[in-house]
Formats: sequence, C-alpha cells, structure tokens
Amino acid sequence: MAKITRKPAPRKAAVPKKRAKAVTAKPKPAKKSLKATRPWTPAEVREVFSRFHKANPEPKGELEHVNPFTLLVAVVLSAQATDAGVNKATRELFKVADTPQKMLDLGEERLRDYIKTIGLYRTKARNVIALSAKLLSDFGGSVPRTRTEIESLPGAGRKTANVVLNMAFGEHTMAVDTHVYRVGNRTGLAPGKTPLDVELGLEKVIPAEFMLHAHHWLILHGRYTCLARKPRCEVCLINDLCRWPEKTV
Repeated sequence: MAKITRKPAPRKAAVPKKRAKAVTAKPKPAKKSLKATRPWTPAEVREVFSRFHKANPEPKGELEHVNPFTLLVAVVLSAQATDAGVNKATRELFKVADTPQKMLDLGEERLRDYIKTIGLYRTKARNVIALSAKLLSDFGGSVPRTRTEIESLPGAGRKTANVVLNMAFGEHTMAVDTHVYRVGNRTGLAPGKTPLDVELGLEKVIPAEFMLHAHHWLILHGRYTCLARKPRCEVCLINDLCRWPEKTV
C-alpha cells in the first residue's frame, strides 16, 4: 500500500501588532517674562514713589540705634537675622556699649552674652570687637563717611555701608536686602540677577527727590505687602502699575 504523505497546513501570516501611539505631554504654557512686559515710564516710576510718600512721608528704619556707631553694629548683627530679633538683643547692649571704646572694654566674651539669641552670634561678636578696634585705630573712633572705608571694617559689606550712609549721613544710597531685591524684580522696576544689579537699576530710575527714603519704602513694601510667598496684591498701593504677571488683581 502506498504511504500517504500529508502536506503541512500553510502557516497564517503574522498580523503585525499595532504600535501604541506615543503620548506626548502637552507643553506647559511658559510664564511671562518681565523682559517681555512694557517697560516702566519715568512718569509711572514717579507715581509709585509719590504714592509711597503720600502714605508714609517719613519712613524710618526698624533697627534701633542711638548714633552712627550703634547703627553700624545693629546692621552688622542683622545679617541673616530679623530686625526685631536684633533690637531685642541690642536694647540692653547699647545701654552699656554705645561707642567703640566701650565695646572694646566690654570684650568679646561678654558681648556674646548680649547677642547669643542672634544667629551666628560668635562670628558677629568677633567682627564687632574687631571693627570697634579698627574704628579707634584708623578713624579716630568715628564711623567713616565713605562706602569704601565702611566696607573695610570687619563684617561690613556694601549693604551695610549703604544703610549707614543713608540713615546716619543722609546720603542717597540704595541698600538692597532680600525685600528690596524681591520688589525690584517682581514689579519689574529694576530686574536683576544680583543685588548690585537691582541697586544700580533702582538708582537709575528713581527720581532724586525720592532717593533719601526710597530704600525704606521698598523694604517696608516688601516686608508687609509684597510678601515672598503670598503677596498681598489686593491692598498694594501700586497694583495697577506693577508688571508682575501673576498678580492677583
């Protein structure tokens, strides 16, 4: 009997699998850049500071002091600390040491006891004693009246010099702390990557008649209205002029 050979059944052609569609995330809308906003006009800048002046004609710094030396010490102590915290420590300190000689006589160890509630108090105590000695040896015991000379003192930088020159000697300087830096950038008045950029930018645009008090107005505005995390746009004096893209009014 002949052997029957069966032919293998033809294979079904493989059906190509459908490729899953790549899911492309929708790009988030880019935040508006202050550079793309309309620049401030001189009239608008004048209006801003006119409003600040009307609301608070004689703004005062919140660091307590009795003379240029105690102001200098208070500003040096205020680095990375609050004005309220510094004032709490210096009220008693300045009763016993309000001159460079009295501060030297007090000594670093006893000074630390007065300011130990302030951050970095050991380093600051060392700097205050050193700057007191330098004031006596190089400047006749008086606070110098130039930025370069003040910056030569231990613990004193550009911001310290600007505060002292403005508050003690009436110079038209712009001290840029964290509040002024934030307000300058957020409002678009003087955007800058560094405090010096903001300082120079503000000096260019603020009319001379407002420069004596300008840094106080900006500090107070940043401290109590243009807050870092949740700015109070609804009560802001300049909310109609502010260039901040995310303002809430």
